[in-house]
Amino acid sequence: MIARLLRTYPYALAGSLCLGLAVANGARVHEAVLVLAIGVAAAGALAAQAAVRVVLVAVALLLGGWWWGSARLDALDSSVLLPHVGEAAPAQAVVTGPARTSTFQLRVPATLRRFGPVAVDEPVLLELPLGRSPPQGARLELDAYLQRPRPASHGFDERTWLRRHGVHVVVTAREWTVVGRRGGLGGYADRVHAWLASSATPGLTGERKAILEGVVLGEDQGLSQGLRDSFRASGLYHLLAVSGQNVIFVACGILGLAWLAGVPRWLGELGALAGIASYVLAVGPQPSVIRAGIAGALGSLAWLAARQRDRWHFLLLGAFVLLAWNPYNLLDAGFQLSFAAVTAIFVAVPRATRFLDGYPMPRSAREVIAVSFACGLATAPILWLQFGRIPLYTVPANALAAPVVAPLLGLSLVAAIVAPISSPAAAALAWVNGWFAAYLAACARAVAGLPGSTVSSARGLLALCAVLAGALALALSARGRAQGA
Repeated sequence: MIARLLRTYPYALAGSLCLGLAVANGARVHEAVLVLAIGVAAAGALAAQAAVRVVLVAVALLLGGWWWGSARLDALDSSVLLPHVGEAAPAQAVVTGPARTSTFQLRVPATLRRFGPVAVDEPVLLELPLGRSPPQGARLELDAYLQRPRPASHGFDERTWLRRHGVHVVVTAREWTVVGRRGGLGGYADRVHAWLASSATPGLTGERKAILEGVVLGEDQGLSQGLRDSFRASGLYHLLAVSGQNVIFVACGILGLAWLAGVPRWLGELGALAGIASYVLAVGPQPSVIRAGIAGALGSLAWLAARQRDRWHFLLLGAFVLLAWNPYNLLDAGFQLSFAAVTAIFVAVPRATRFLDGYPMPRSAREVIAVSFACGLATAPILWLQFGRIPLYTVPANALAAPVVAPLLGLSLVAAIVAPISSPAAAALAWVNGWFAAYLAACARAVAGLPGSTVSSARGLLALCAVLAGALALALSARGRAQGA
């Protein structure tokens, strides 16, 4: 036991730090715990036995993470604007993300810079009249009226959801004027986002354009509600969230261009780092893309430093960054689904692939089935707890969609690169890609239209568990008989 602890102590230390950050969601502590953490760390540094030293340092990191998580939650829960709810005044705001169209208004994420005479720097949700929407990165002047977010209704507590993202106030305005663009790192992210949004889909409109924007940028606001529901019911909605595959394509594309240009590998790795950072900035703070971006960046850094790559370290560091910035991420469905799926890929997919060895199917099909089954099984409890439903045909849906996912993403990124050089070539690539997007939409609609495509009742959930248990028992029994023979 001691030998195993010493062998895996980096994971234990990183896990302790993440656990401390997560615990802050249940109970908050203050400076006294930080002093205690420093004392425990000092005791660990002076401990004679290595095992005792590891345990004490792990405890110190847990306590330190608990204190930091509590401090971050206190900061996220504080608001300069809350005392001004119900007031109206001239305001200045910066748009920080794409607009979403609801039935009666546009809903736009933003940061309020000034409200009347009060200088602020606080995230808000803008509610603007239907019509044209302000571009991401625009600086706006408007006559603002502050109100609280909507309370819980129809199973969704918007007020709590926004508070976990640091948003305490909704700003409504009838008119707004663009007076400039933000600069700095945010302005750079806006330019990269606009370039990808326009250059990856030239000439496309409608749902084909919306699907490609979902795959490349993780934005689904261009999809109709019916198609969005079809992607959810079919188990293909994860394709509309930026994942590790996107980051891999960005990094490999840059490394491939570096190889074609004949530049040294180390320069290509630096280019990959810059490309990953730019892509993460353009897509925005989605848990899945931040996790994947950290993993990709650490992979390049490991190569540059001639160090061994460790995927578990990458995963734990991604969790640490997300939780250290906002411990409420632990409660976010995107965070939970992303880390559950990646953990399943690390742990369960190799076993599932070996289990399928010997069956009369291509290796690529076995890998798709193994990944879809393992990730579907790992994320099913989260989907049930967060949304009250589980897609039943995840494995066949992903098997149908798998042949076009990689080409679709690859062609989108190639079109974005080619567009500044040759608009007709980029448009031709986007036209081909549009057919791939149409195929994805057809898969989502076809699978979602099957009887019982989603389980949404307690009785259905019990039946599903019974069927899975019976199928697993039969499969293990059949495999045991085959091995015995």
